[in-house]
Amino acid sequence: MNKLYKLKPLMPKAKAVWLVENTSLTFLQIAEFCDLHPSEVQAIANDESGASISGLSPIISGDLTKEEIDLCQKSPNRKLNFFNKAEQFLQENKNKKVKKGKYIPVARRRDKPDAIAWLVKNCPEMPDQQIAKLVGTTKAMIQSIRDKEHWNMLQIKPRDPVLLGLCNQGDLDAAITKAKSNHSLLQEEVNHDLHELINIKKNME
Repeated sequence: MNKLYKLKPLMPKAKAVWLVENTSLTFLQIAEFCDLHPSEVQAIANDESGASISGLSPIISGDLTKEEIDLCQKSPNRKLNFFNKAEQFLQENKNKKVKKGKYIPVARRRDKPDAIAWLVKNCPEMPDQQIAKLVGTTKAMIQSIRDKEHWNMLQIKPRDPVLLGLCNQGDLDAAITKAKSNHSLLQEEVNHDLHELINIKKNME
């Protein structure tokens, strides 16, 4: 049967000195927290021990919270509980959804270059970042296929990423619509700026 591991503060006597000097906790509460005998804590309080030890705040060291000390001062029978940073983190993040990376079987990963080639051919407006997110690849690979510099370029054949199982039809349609829409807006801005430049040039003549 495994014994439960008891948390112990580092520099227990220094923390006991601080708790004696700065709180109204009982000797037993301080002793149990610092893993000392109550008589040792009483000796510290009577200046019979620890006179040469500087007090160290367990709040600053992260062992206790001020709220925990306040609770124990009001309830002499309550034991001081270590401040568990890991538990606090879990409590604060228990309702947050962790985004999981898309898992793609090894057999399908070899099909990624074909899917990228298909997207580059059928939707050249789609930015590398969007392609990378859609099929789970890197910008470096996408660029090498755009530039026809991929090491296996001769064997790459454009194939629909949906048929390859790298994404679903809904995600593909949404990505294409977004890419074409953004491209159209960009083109409108370019045309507008060009029109403005032409007007400025005419006014200067």
